[in-house]
Amino acid sequence: MMKITTGQIELVAPRERLDYFDQRSVELPAAVTPIEAWRVIMADPLPLLGLAFRLRDAISARFGVKRIGGFSGEVRGFVQEGDRLDFFLVETATDNVLSLSARDRHLDVLTCITSVERTLTITSSVKVHNLFGRAYMVVVGPAHKLIVSAMLRRLRRGLR
Repeated sequence: MMKITTGQIELVAPRERLDYFDQRSVELPAAVTPIEAWRVIMADPLPLLGLAFRLRDAISARFGVKRIGGFSGEVRGFVQEGDRLDFFLVETATDNVLSLSARDRHLDVLTCITSVERTLTITSSVKVHNLFGRAYMVVVGPAHKLIVSAMLRRLRRGLR
């Protein structure tokens, strides 16, 4: 998988070649590193997210996509490049950038969490490889935007 860096943001491919791009930011009451933000978000998962992942796995498995199981809620103390955070591979782990990838024969995903002072940004980029990947993103794309927005709101509340 290619990884493109523009400023602090890492993308799965050049912006003009992406099939999906979403970027959401939140101003937090205190500065946090991306991994600290991940820990807070994962410690209090969205209520219906587990069901959504089970549904995703049940449908996608019929098309040869491996099950990902969703988020475990595990909060790790130290993360470095090459580690796994649930179904994501850690591509970059610094004080300001946490990039997480997932790839299969249908699509490549890179989620990049960045922090600059009190602003936390989640940037998601996807490159699809086939018709199933396109169909998958028709459903997952809009849902992803809602999920990330809800996670950022909960993060802001959790840090108050």
